[in-house]
Amino acid sequence: MNQIFSSQYKYSTWRRLWVTLAKGEKTLGLPITDAQIAALESQIENIDFAKVASYEKTLHHDVMAHIYAFGDACPEAKPIIHLGATSAYVTDNTDLIQMRSALGLIKAKLAMLFRPMKNFAEKYADLACLGYTHLQPAQPTTVGKRICIWLQDFLLDFEDLIAREETLQFLGVKGATGTQDSFLQLFDGDSEKVEKLDALVAEEMGFSKLFTISGQTYTRKQDLRIYSLLEGIATSSHKCATDLRLLAHLGEMEEPHRDTQVGSSAMPHKKNPIHSERICALSRFLLSLSSNFTQTHATQWLERSLDDSANRRLSIPESFLSTDGILNLLIAIFSDLQIYPEIIEENLERQSPKLSMEKLLIAAVKKGHGRQEAHEKLRLYIQSGKEPDIGLTKEEIKAYQKPSTGRAAAQVAKFLLEKIEPLLIQHKGLNAPIRHIGL
Repeated sequence: MNQIFSSQYKYSTWRRLWVTLAKGEKTLGLPITDAQIAALESQIENIDFAKVASYEKTLHHDVMAHIYAFGDACPEAKPIIHLGATSAYVTDNTDLIQMRSALGLIKAKLAMLFRPMKNFAEKYADLACLGYTHLQPAQPTTVGKRICIWLQDFLLDFEDLIAREETLQFLGVKGATGTQDSFLQLFDGDSEKVEKLDALVAEEMGFSKLFTISGQTYTRKQDLRIYSLLEGIATSSHKCATDLRLLAHLGEMEEPHRDTQVGSSAMPHKKNPIHSERICALSRFLLSLSSNFTQTHATQWLERSLDDSANRRLSIPESFLSTDGILNLLIAIFSDLQIYPEIIEENLERQSPKLSMEKLLIAAVKKGHGRQEAHEKLRLYIQSGKEPDIGLTKEEIKAYQKPSTGRAAAQVAKFLLEKIEPLLIQHKGLNAPIRHIGL
């Protein structure tokens, strides 16, 4: 992800766009030579950043600084660099190329996260555990079901990501206010050639969809839609990591710890869920970027204004970098999650008398008692310990106190079979490098 948002990647992509533009213009009849194209291509990666900085210090315009530096590197092609284009041609189209690459990386890491989560859900599909509502003991569920709740959130994020990829639109060549007037002049009023150039550039850069309507820039609504996907991943991740932290407190699950890991400088016994905490921290940072994207779109003036530029240079890379870091941490945690069945069973057993109340309530109603009357008797039973008069023997009451997890295991099996396994088969080739984080 660092590489995708590096200066080298960004500005070499500017140069690739300039080369692609020149190629398209040559194909459609403008007097551009093969030698000029070859000269441009030979200097795509050879960027003299010191020279660019020197030009920008004088010009106070980054695109022009790069045009001058590119021209210096291949003087024979200088006259045809950026021909007919405006700055947004390289800036906006490069942003889209970077975001497309970043989305591909995020997609691969989500798929990589699904694999260990699926394995844990499958292994513990029927391991009963204490369920909680309002963080108070509630009806039992299973460990596998709980993991599937997290997994389902990430599945919805994955589906949103696919939708964003499929609908991603390229700006192409639109000119200073989006009317393509400069290109119309270059081609002597031939509108068909202008459309062909637009399509040629998009195709060469790997985009099948192209904005028909734009100002100088593409609508920032597209950035907002992409961010909303990353925002979704942040909410899913924060929920999952928070649950892991709560379960670590209960002693039921732990993220992997190294033998040499120190939990506290003062308390030698500490084993803190530091990676889950880091996920929450990064997720909260990612969620805080929301107003940047909403306000950037909302405050664009007419065909464009520049007050989005500096903001987007921060908010777009940082949103993807933080998402990438979050997924690295989640993959590492679920690759070696520690689950303690004995403690899970102890916690469940301790609360089992309370957990039978709903079953006893239903049984009492079946015996002919009014629901509200039986509910009150059972409420008093829990408070006082006095046997309730609900038409059930002591033996029947005791039998109902055996923990039941309903259809949890069946739900896990159905979810994994119908939702997760087909996705993993379809995307089995998706892999990405994971930065070592010391687990």
